[in-house]
Amino acid sequence: MNRFFNNHHLYSWMEIQRALTTPVNVAASFAKNLYTNTMNPLAYTQAGRSFGAYFELLERITRNYAEPEFGIKSVKVDGKAVAIKEVLVTEKTFCRLIHFKKEPSVKPQPKMLIVAPLSGHFATLLRGTVQDTLPYFDVYITDWANARDIPMSLGPFDFDDYVDYVIAFTEHLGSNVNLMAVCQPSVPVMAAVAIMSAKNNKYTPDTMTLIGGPIDTRVNPTKVNKTAYERPIEWFEQNVITHVPVNYPGFMRKVYPGFIQLSGFMSMNLDRHIGEHLGLFMHLVQGDGDSAEAHKKFYNEYLAVMDLPAEFYLQTVRLVFQEFALPKGKMVSRGRPVKPEAITKTALLAVEGERDDISGVGQTKAAIDLCKGLPADKKKYHLQKEVGHYGSFNGRRFREEIVPTIFNFVSKHSKA
Repeated sequence: MNRFFNNHHLYSWMEIQRALTTPVNVAASFAKNLYTNTMNPLAYTQAGRSFGAYFELLERITRNYAEPEFGIKSVKVDGKAVAIKEVLVTEKTFCRLIHFKKEPSVKPQPKMLIVAPLSGHFATLLRGTVQDTLPYFDVYITDWANARDIPMSLGPFDFDDYVDYVIAFTEHLGSNVNLMAVCQPSVPVMAAVAIMSAKNNKYTPDTMTLIGGPIDTRVNPTKVNKTAYERPIEWFEQNVITHVPVNYPGFMRKVYPGFIQLSGFMSMNLDRHIGEHLGLFMHLVQGDGDSAEAHKKFYNEYLAVMDLPAEFYLQTVRLVFQEFALPKGKMVSRGRPVKPEAITKTALLAVEGERDDISGVGQTKAAIDLCKGLPADKKKYHLQKEVGHYGSFNGRRFREEIVPTIFNFVSKHSKA
């Protein structure tokens, strides 16, 4: 009974905590504005800046972070600024397909469907990924829904549904599509391409880029991999799965809450996160606006989390991290055998970060060997030096080294 209470009422307790901290958040916001207001003489003193920094930090700690926007208004293509408009292409129950349309249109560019991870953060975590690929590609992205907002009457969503969504979106975009899977979706994307290839689907993508994905987590396993493998699936079901509380449309839907995923990631590098927030405090006191803004921009994104459908989370843990179904050749999706060797036309690029502590070096590279039907000149591996997991799809090295590698690979193998 105690386990039932802890498990099934975890989300409700979290909501109560949020409600209790709301007055603190409001008070901290008021005090922050008071001490940072340019009309207040205290704002120009050391004490005033210290109080302002303290209350801003308190306001951020007690804030409930909402889903961010992509907010990409323009991008430079061939040195010229081009306006970007977000367009909803099509929508399914658990995902929207978004197009970053260039206006006015530019010369034809390869179609790139970025498959965002469904792992606790919103697709906007890939804002930098989108921003840096836009100069080279006609970019689309999967914008996954927060499971707590989906009524139970609309049914479940699992790993097989994810595979089906990738296939459906690829078909919707028509011929000559290129796929980019960032982290977690590497496995379902590879499964989707294998299924399409086996059926000679005319919309099978031209290329597939896998970035920092858990294709074979037996290779160089990380702390995340070991945790998922060493505990039975029943442990995850009993300890991290809970019901959506009554104040959301998805009331009573079973989910893996985003706040649990976030706490897990934060605890992995707790000292660094504490140091970052102390650094923010010092930047605010010293009036270093640029550094403070960069910090706030990152954590506004990082602390905004979403809930995953329980069936998707549990099936992913079992298939990918415990049974190693794909590399063992035992993966089946809705009765369809997933055979990487069936991929004979879709060129494969595997990208890894040298310091990745989420998907260890070699886990994504394993896809190269699994695609036995692909000739060697259609397969390429890129190890990016001096970057971790996040840096393999975001930041300066992604923009300056990885994106050009992807573009050159796609240019060579895309039929468009």
